[in-house]
Amino acid sequence: MTCILPPGLEGNLVDYVHGGEGDWLPFDQKRFYTNAFIIQDDKILLGLKKRGFGINKYNGFGGKVEPGETLTEAAMRELKEEAGIDAPLEHAGSLLFMAKGAEWAFQIEIFSARTYSGTPTESDEMRPEWFSIASSVASDADAIVPPIPYETMWDGDDNWLPLVVQGRKFVGRVDSVMQDDGEFVMMRHWFGTVISDN
Repeated sequence: MTCILPPGLEGNLVDYVHGGEGDWLPFDQKRFYTNAFIIQDDKILLGLKKRGFGINKYNGFGGKVEPGETLTEAAMRELKEEAGIDAPLEHAGSLLFMAKGAEWAFQIEIFSARTYSGTPTESDEMRPEWFSIASSVASDADAIVPPIPYETMWDGDDNWLPLVVQGRKFVGRVDSVMQDDGEFVMMRHWFGTVISDN
């Protein structure tokens, strides 16, 4: 099945979900970032951003790719710096994020792992917290594990994070506009799942 991909995306993809109206936003360059998620049993480890871009939002652990680093090296470094843990990260997907008025796009490479070593530890940038990926709230050694807090995550994360949890590779694009309150709201989006060559 062939589909028309938004500008900046490539691959052998099947349309998973899309929406919004208007033209895709133009951009001249991409800046590369990573975002890593730890999934274990019926839980996912997210971090509450304590400062900087995305403050007070839950997200995976990641940031800019430094010169000379591979994408995987950057993802592993950021996970260690922000959560204090190591994990055998695998590439899970790609997300192109463009904001109206920006001259460049965020190219965010998504990674995940089902195991890790160390103890998730709060850093000056992120506070790690487990959330339930089950349809109901989970109990973990007499502690309640709340559901994934999509309402305090980036607009659109609910379109692709379930694919990461399911282990389905994806590629997506989100074009957003910043509101007066500083929140980014999706204008247009497209997500596709990767068709295996097997």
